[in-house]
Parts: sequence; C-alpha cells; structure tokens
Amino acid sequence: MMNKFNNLPELFYFQADKNENNQHLLKLDSNNQVISMSWLETKNLTTKIHNFLANKYLGELERVLLVSENRPEWMASDIAIMSNKLICVPNYTTYTSRDFEHILNDSQPVGLIVSNKNLLQTILTASEKVKYNFKFILCFDYFENNLISNLVFLNDLTDDNNDNNREKIKEIKRKDPACIIYTSGTQGLPKGVILSHGGILSNCEGAYELLKTIKSPDLTFLTWLPLSHSYEHAVQFVQIILEAKVFYNKSIETLLPTVKIAQPHIMTAVPRFYNNLHAKMKINLKNQSNFKQNLFNKTIQLGTKKFKNNKLSFSENIINLILDKLVRKKVKNNFGGRLEAFISGGGPLDSQVGEALNALGLKTLQGYGLTETSPVVSCNLLNKVKVDTVGPIFPGVEVKLAEDGEILVKGENLMLGYWNNKEATEQTIKDGWLHTGDIGEFDEDNYLKITDRKKDIIVSLGGDNIAPSKIENLLTLSPEIEQACVFGEQKNYIAALLVLNSESKSSDEDIQRYIDEVNKDLTQPEKIKKFIFIDEPFSIENNLMTPTMKVRRHEVQKKYQNQIDQLF
Repeated sequence: MMNKFNNLPELFYFQADKNENNQHLLKLDSNNQVISMSWLETKNLTTKIHNFLANKYLGELERVLLVSENRPEWMASDIAIMSNKLICVPNYTTYTSRDFEHILNDSQPVGLIVSNKNLLQTILTASEKVKYNFKFILCFDYFENNLISNLVFLNDLTDDNNDNNREKIKEIKRKDPACIIYTSGTQGLPKGVILSHGGILSNCEGAYELLKTIKSPDLTFLTWLPLSHSYEHAVQFVQIILEAKVFYNKSIETLLPTVKIAQPHIMTAVPRFYNNLHAKMKINLKNQSNFKQNLFNKTIQLGTKKFKNNKLSFSENIINLILDKLVRKKVKNNFGGRLEAFISGGGPLDSQVGEALNALGLKTLQGYGLTETSPVVSCNLLNKVKVDTVGPIFPGVEVKLAEDGEILVKGENLMLGYWNNKEATEQTIKDGWLHTGDIGEFDEDNYLKITDRKKDIIVSLGGDNIAPSKIENLLTLSPEIEQACVFGEQKNYIAALLVLNSESKSSDEDIQRYIDEVNKDLTQPEKIKKFIFIDEPFSIENNLMTPTMKVRRHEVQKKYQNQIDQLF
C-alpha cells in the first residue's frame, strides 16, 4: 500500500479525502468535555496553514520552527510546512531559552509556529540574545499584542480552502528532507537529525504490518509523548496510515483521567512510564487486604507462566480464567477497557516490568530505534512477545552485527545526515551502514536483543565494561526508589545516587537490604558498594533529564561531584 506515496502530505490528503466525514482528532477542553474534529476539518485546517505559508514565498527547504504541546494544530502545521517543500523543525515545549539559542543558531529557521504566549516569550528571549529575527510568527492561541509586528494568530487566517497545494505536493520525492529532529543531548549539545519523507514512510509501512491485525471500526490512539520526539512524530503518520482516531492528552497530570475517556486501543510511551506504572501498582498493593494482595500476586504468577508458554495444570487454568474476570478486567478498565497494546520505545524496558504488565493482560511490546533511523529498527509482534528482546527487524530495514557486536543499520529509514555537521555524519554512517553505538545479538527466533551500549559504558579500574542502565533499572524496580544514577568510571567499584519516592518511609537499612538483593543478580564488578540519597529529583527543569526522560549523566556528575567523590 505504502509505495504509492511519494511523501507524507500525499499520504495525509489521500486518507483525509477517503474519510472526510469520520471522526479524526479529539481532545478534552478545560471542562473535560470532548472536542472532536472530522478528517475534513483537519484537512481544512491544514490547507489554511499551508496557504498562509505559501503566501510568504519562502525558498525551498527553508526551515520552520514548530513549538507546541500535543494538539490538533500540531499535526496540521507539521503537514502544512512539509507540503510547502519546507523543512519542519519540531522542538520541545520544555526547552529553556538557552536550548532555543542553540536551535536558532544551528537550524536558522525563517519562521516560527508556536502555540501560546508563554512559549513565544521563551523563544523571543532566545532570539534577542542571539540577535535572530523571524520573517513571520504564527500563534495558535490569541492574546493582546501591541509589540510583535510580524505576529499573526491562527484565528486571523482566512478560511481559504483552495487546494492549490496538491500540485506542489506532487513534486516532493521520498528522498527529500521532511524534518530536522534534534537528539536529546545526553552526550552534549543536541544534533539536528535530517529525516526524509521516504524514511518516515518506510517506518509507517513496518508499523502497518505490525498493527493491521487490530480490527476496530474506531481504532483509537492516545498520544501524550511530545510530538517533537522522533518516536511520537513517526507514530503520528502511523495513525494516518491506519485511518485511526487520535486522542491528544495535554500533560502527564491529566493522563489517567484522559485514558478512561479516550478508551484507546494503542498507547505509546517511554520505559519510564511503564516503570512508574509498575511501581505505583506495587505501592497500591501494600494498602490492600491480604486477600486482594494474594489475588494480584496469583494473577502475576499464573499470567507469567502462561506468557512464557509453560503448561498450566487443569486447576491453574480454571483459576487463571477466574482471575481474568476478577483482576485483569479491572486492570484493563483503568485504561479504558479496549487496550490492545502498550508500545515501549526510546530506551530499554526492564524485562521484569514487561513480564508483569503482560501477565496482567496489558500487552506490552518493546521496540528499538534511534532518531537517526526515523526511528524504528525493530519491534515485538502482537502474537509473539519476548520481553527480553526488542523483536524482529522491521520490513525494509537491514541489520548486521559488527565484529564487536555493534548493531549496524541500513535502509531507506536512515537519516540523510546531521544538519550542519558533516564530521558527525561521517563518524556515524560508514559505507552506507549507520553505527548505532548499541551492542546486540539475535536469538533463535531472529529477535534482536540489546546487550550493551558502547556510548554509555562505565569502564572500571580493572578494565570491566559495565552498563549503568542495567543497574539503574534494577534499582528503580523498588517502589521506594524513584530514580537512580550510578558511577564508577576508572574506580574499583560502583556507587549510586538515589532519589527516594516522595511517600517513602524507608530507612538506610531498608534500602541497603534491597541493594543486597539487587547485588545477587549482578556480577562482581557490577555490584553496588555504596549509595547516597539526594533530595532533588532529576527533572527537565533542573537540566538533569532530557525532554525524552533520559538522565543527563554528565550534568548529574557536574552538579553532585562533591557527593560522588565522597562515595569513592
């Protein structure tokens, strides 16, 4: 189906024409009432923004900055930018003005599309600092403005549904740049990854094959990860190819109430969401009666046994069927009752968490990819989930392992390169193969397994290579430990900085007992010898976490150098 499309706007308009009267984009208003748009309304909004941009007479492949929380106008703007043969540069709403200074200097956008006054002020502070001027600014939400001369509001645009954009769209080829998505910057300054129309389309093709068996007349996705994240950005076009309804959630605080209203079939999230979900379940369980605790634990036990294809006895099968009604149905109802799949990406999902969620009837598929691969390389299948793997390779993607086990990727989904960074591009793509920096292996079913990370390795004084994420994931399986960051580069042992759950009443001795348990599953060089508590959680606001919820290890080290030194 996919090969008939040359670009992403063409895919959108094809599906919009076909589904004009069907519901398409939904969100909750301030009174928790559902606001719904049809495909026709989405198409008209996209065309309106397209025509506004077309009247600016911009040069081909000029960049336009898009900064907004998830909402219908995001999708319309993204497609409108691309349909003008321009390059969309999505950015996180959590960026500080300092982050925007780097983005402005690097991508040199001609214009800005922004959702509200506060975000606009942050970006204008950055543009004043680096003496950067936009040719135009389009803002979704209206506010009183007497100062910004080139600012236009969405409501001011004329409802000109003249579809003269279709001719322009025909000229866009699969190999043309569609967007520049900036990496999360765990290693330093974010790099701009140039993704092509064909790269994202090829990812959609793989996802279509994976999800087409979910049959529902009103297939619904809940989208809450930032659309500026390459993972959710690609999912946006997967939703289009599947002709799905999209329910936008505005913030993490409103997520669970929105889930119950949206009743999604599919939800995508990063591992931190699933870890927190698992930890919350364990905390809630402590407050339940012994009977309920036993029911829950029995559900996990028998669900895990079945999930691992171990034979259940006759009596176990009967009990498991009863638990479907008593426990699994209630758990599923917390997510609207129709959930067919959680999809995890953007980092390693702990296999214990994946196992527990699948045992509870919440099918959780782990995938693998990078911003540089548009982003998906592989994903588990609905009918065969192996939680300790990232699934089989996506159609259209080639993977081979280097001599040291590094995962190398080739295919249409590869980035065109890093924006303004030829040197980094040449270091990453050699002889047509993208070097991921991840170490992996294939199992007997040809499912890919990530075993290590080249870029994020602690080398001990004894020369042992230690993966910090493995140890941190084990630590945060405790409902008491909210976050962990371990250190030990060129040291004799591993030490940890721990952030406790705000409701935790654990003593040092309780945590030490838990760490002793964790150490039983670790090799000698990986064992945690010392730990210290820190009061302030790692967050985007204090710059200790990226917008994609990854810990900035080098920033943590900088901030807590004195405490880390004391541990050694």
